[in-house]
Amino acid sequence: MYIKKIHLNHFRNYHQQEIEFNPHINIFYGNNAQGKTNIIEAIFLCAYGKSFRSKKDKELIQFGEKSSKIEILYEMKDRAGKISSEIGESKIFFVNDIKQKKMSDILGKIHIVIFTPDDIEIIKGGPKERRKFLDMMISSLRPHYVHLLNHYNQILEQRNYYLKKIKLEDKPITMLDIWDEQLAEDAAKIYTYRKYFIEKIEEKIQDIHNIITKSGKEAIKIKYISNGSTKEIFEENLKKSRQVDIYRGFTGIGIHRDDFMIYINDRQVSIFGSQGQQRTVVLTLKICELNIVKEELQETPILLLDDFMSELDEQRRKNFLENIKDSQVIITCTDKIAIDVNQSNFLIEDGVCQNG
Repeated sequence: MYIKKIHLNHFRNYHQQEIEFNPHINIFYGNNAQGKTNIIEAIFLCAYGKSFRSKKDKELIQFGEKSSKIEILYEMKDRAGKISSEIGESKIFFVNDIKQKKMSDILGKIHIVIFTPDDIEIIKGGPKERRKFLDMMISSLRPHYVHLLNHYNQILEQRNYYLKKIKLEDKPITMLDIWDEQLAEDAAKIYTYRKYFIEKIEEKIQDIHNIITKSGKEAIKIKYISNGSTKEIFEENLKKSRQVDIYRGFTGIGIHRDDFMIYINDRQVSIFGSQGQQRTVVLTLKICELNIVKEELQETPILLLDDFMSELDEQRRKNFLENIKDSQVIITCTDKIAIDVNQSNFLIEDGVCQNG
């Protein structure tokens, strides 16, 4: 799939802006703080219903204005579509001019894979960052997964609240059975989704890593870490941890603590990998994601590369770009670069985009 056109109205530092995209390579260049990433953010917002940079919707509205609007026209193999967002007192989404009841209803309409400098935290950061990477990929392919995660988190919050009531008000412990059963049921389903997609990554990770590194000397592995796999195991573990959970006032085990680790030559990359290796592993994961999306949907996702070039040496850039030729690619960078004969260049200056 590819984006044909985007229209921004009072979004971030853009007053009124319409951009027609090349179906292949699109380079947005210019000095820092001019609005390049805002274009990537607008596309991401219409794909996932939220920003990857800010939790406050009012920050998405141009200063001095009361609302903003994004409109994206896109093409898929078998159909064209339009998705738009209006941000004001609330955030509203429309698909082909039909208002969506829930934010999650827009998932799966625009398929994207995004790479930002902050993605290094998938490797260097904590389990939360790795779960986020996995959950976002699954959500775009299995929209029901979002509802499942939300329901699990609601039950988790209720259980944590009751744990405090037990500690402070001596409420009956047996009441935890209600939440434990529901948590275990949701956890087993979430585990099944995550395990499936970890296995999909596992199938591809070595070949893709070899292509990026051009060495064949690094044996790369991914390992999924969870304290359960079935409803019965999750429920049993919750019961075993009750006394500790009551003392702490929160649920210390469960699917919300899952993680995955990457190893190169049997050494954990987050600890023993060089900075170059860590960046390369992020690229490997992102190309795995791109290939999985393409395989699952029979549709090539759009690749968003925010400040991508600054994070890679020339050889890694070349190796990476050689493997994404089928995708529409949208790149932000500080300098105008030549990647392909079939590319469009856009200069961004103070919230104004012009061809050049």
